[in-house]
Amino acid sequence: MNVQVQSPVVLDIDGSVGQLPDGLVLPLAEWQEAIRFGCSLATMRRFSTLLDERLPAHHGTVFTGSGDFHHLSWPLIARLKPATPIQVVVLDNHPDNMRFPFGVHCGSWVRRVAALSFVEHVHVLGITSHDIGAGHAWENYLAPLLRGKLSYWSMGVDTGWSRRLGIARAFRGFDTPDALVDAFVEQQRTQALPTYLTIDKDAFAPEVAHTNWDQGRLQLTHALALIGSLRQGLAGSDINGEVSHYRYSTWWKRKLSAMDEQPEIDTAQLAGWQAQQHALNLKLLEAIKAAA
Repeated sequence: MNVQVQSPVVLDIDGSVGQLPDGLVLPLAEWQEAIRFGCSLATMRRFSTLLDERLPAHHGTVFTGSGDFHHLSWPLIARLKPATPIQVVVLDNHPDNMRFPFGVHCGSWVRRVAALSFVEHVHVLGITSHDIGAGHAWENYLAPLLRGKLSYWSMGVDTGWSRRLGIARAFRGFDTPDALVDAFVEQQRTQALPTYLTIDKDAFAPEVAHTNWDQGRLQLTHALALIGSLRQGLAGSDINGEVSHYRYSTWWKRKLSAMDEQPEIDTAQLAGWQAQQHALNLKLLEAIKAAA
């Protein structure tokens, strides 16, 4: 049975996801401080065990809330253990393949997914962040790029440093979102694997969805084209990038989130931004259902 024909699931950690048709809501607010932004590997193992216990055997798209929880894609993908290989397609304004010495966080999880034996390749699409530029090159985990397990699809970022390290084949640079999407759609014509799709809405321009991270340039039409190109079906999917306000009690999380220059949330506009996000979620769900 394809998981995507099942009801969506909300991991309700930060209260940011609106009501979804036939959605299953798992109340998990007590985990917010422990796992938001980042956590130890031991904490992630405990949360993974919780997912195994509480998620139904068959379910649809999982909503995890803010992009501060994108590292939850790792246990969601790891628990699939499919009989045949899959590709992972990530829509994100950031590579999420950055060094993090304290366990795993929302910007470091891609390396761990690329290391899973059943994941043949990870594509991160829509990057405009300079996290993949020369100034931050040393922060990127190089192993998945060197092994041919990971590709960055970016716009407007100088990634010339990749040639000097012999990993230029892992970097696909474009001038416009249209050019990026067209190239990916064409590449998928000869791709024979099912896909796990994970969407961080910071890949979208702010007029499409406000998030609490710096944002990319994708429009809804681009996302729909990308989803529609996944012709071999979906092994699973998740969506994050909701907007929510939270102040950490843990000092190192306050410090690291400040270093990442997360934009301040305008609490006066929060309800309107969440309504915008909810409308987008419904459209993305329809597209994912069609791709299944």
